[in-house]
Amino acid sequence: MVAEFEAERGRLLAVAQRILGSRSEAEDAVQETWLRYAGALADPAARAEIRQLGAWLTTICARICLDVLRSARVRREAYPGQWLPEPVVTPLDQGPRADGFAPDPAERAVRADQVGSALLVVLERLAPEQRVAFVLHDVFAVPFSRVAEVLGTTDAAARQLASRARRAVHAPDAPRHTADAVEQRQVLAAFVTAVESGDLGALVRVLAPDVVAISDSGGHFPAARRPVRGADAVARFVLGVFARAGRYDGTLCARRVLVDGVEGLHLESPRPDGRRLRVVAALAVDGGRVTGIFQQLNPEKLGDLPPLAAGDGWPPHW
Repeated sequence: MVAEFEAERGRLLAVAQRILGSRSEAEDAVQETWLRYAGALADPAARAEIRQLGAWLTTICARICLDVLRSARVRREAYPGQWLPEPVVTPLDQGPRADGFAPDPAERAVRADQVGSALLVVLERLAPEQRVAFVLHDVFAVPFSRVAEVLGTTDAAARQLASRARRAVHAPDAPRHTADAVEQRQVLAAFVTAVESGDLGALVRVLAPDVVAISDSGGHFPAARRPVRGADAVARFVLGVFARAGRYDGTLCARRVLVDGVEGLHLESPRPDGRRLRVVAALAVDGGRVTGIFQQLNPEKLGDLPPLAAGDGWPPHW
């Protein structure tokens, strides 16, 4: 029983995190799924309904996530400043975490369009039912018959919910991320070089005209309370942030990492109040330029982030 569930845990965690945008909430949802599975096994009638374990567990987990998402929307309306998901951060030499993305073909579906923070920012605009329909079908290839079962609706209604979500994901004002690993690395290098030089014009050229920068501090540190939009405004904002973080006095530390499967930065700098500011910055890249910068500063969402080493100075190693 335990082994069968553990074989499904990675996929369930990936589904839950994509739906909820929170690692801790996703882990809680998977644990609740385990409890319901254990309860079903103790009931002969309920056990008889488990014909295909993976599908059954996905349905239960998604229903739990839907309930959480509905209540989370209320909580996030009172969130201080802007909200971003908890990032899944991994070293570059390990590749994307096995539990951070769905296995084929779902992983290919994620990578073919938008990944990580860029996608989750757009998903925050959706109604809970639309978000569940999109994540289950478009990201994890769950058939609409199963999606309809999760949502308690018809196949046709589930298709309509996913279609509306898809239009939002592909809306003109949505951050675009289509770059492969090589393009990501090239654009990140150009971004770091422009920041290092302090050249406003060079940084503007790395950014898309409609670039957006979003910062989530959870009220723990000063941060922009609204998205910063446009290449010139974002470039000035970024240079100001790096200047305050110690870019020019040698106190800033940095490491290149994978953030939800794409290249980004882990940054740390001391603060005058004695605290240490830790930031995970994820970039969305399309057409050779940055379309989105997502800065996670909230220490409550960075609890599992490994500390930087003494050699992780600015600029980061390549």
